[in-house]
Amino acid sequence: MHRAVPVIGWGAFKIGRNQGAKYPSAFDIPSETDAIALVRELIKDGVRLIDTAPAYGLSEERLGKVFASLPTELRSELFISTKVGETFVDGVSSFDFSQAAVTASVTRSLAKLNCAFVDSVFVHSNGSDQDIIQESGCVEALDELKNKSIIGSVGFSSKTILGGEIALKHPLIDAVMLEIHPDATDMLTLLPLAHELGKAVFVKKPLSSGTLDPKIALPWLLAHKHITSIVVGGLNQKRLRENFRMACQVS
Repeated sequence: MHRAVPVIGWGAFKIGRNQGAKYPSAFDIPSETDAIALVRELIKDGVRLIDTAPAYGLSEERLGKVFASLPTELRSELFISTKVGETFVDGVSSFDFSQAAVTASVTRSLAKLNCAFVDSVFVHSNGSDQDIIQESGCVEALDELKNKSIIGSVGFSSKTILGGEIALKHPLIDAVMLEIHPDATDMLTLLPLAHELGKAVFVKKPLSSGTLDPKIALPWLLAHKHITSIVVGGLNQKRLRENFRMACQVS
């Protein structure tokens, strides 16, 4: 990675998009005012890694309104990651991994985030990892943006062990994002490979979408020394603050 990565960060899915009607427990996204207030408070609490995506609805736009108002020194402390490949428009997800689409997606994200540069961009896989990596040209498009100092690193968010392995072995990919927690341990087999190749590992859904106790799941994850960063989601500021403080103490 081009710079140090915070050991724990925040996933900004819920400030911009709900899970949809197919989920019985679907939540309502907060108002823009409440979303912006939450982001400000999390940054005040010490959160320095924020992960978002075009597929997270209004997330990038709302984050951008916060970033634009931050003092330059504080903004420079933030590690910002977003994604390409999936978009979410009018309640419908669509995927496009072509070079042109990826480049255009990053341009849109930068504008929404009010950033000239983001630290990492992950390919938001639809599950066809091997085809996406080897045939779509998306990784090459991101590498070109990296060479132009528009993004800091190229990442791949994988849903499968095979996809994660292919991504780790790709010379242009710097990081992978994997779902790992006490109820999903298969991806742990990739950690030695990531360490050997010097690739970063970001953990998504560390609490299994809120079903796991953070007092158990987070220390368990932090005990695996080859995990680079853990991305925790949610809207409850008090709970998030407790999670971040606990993770920092354990690490």
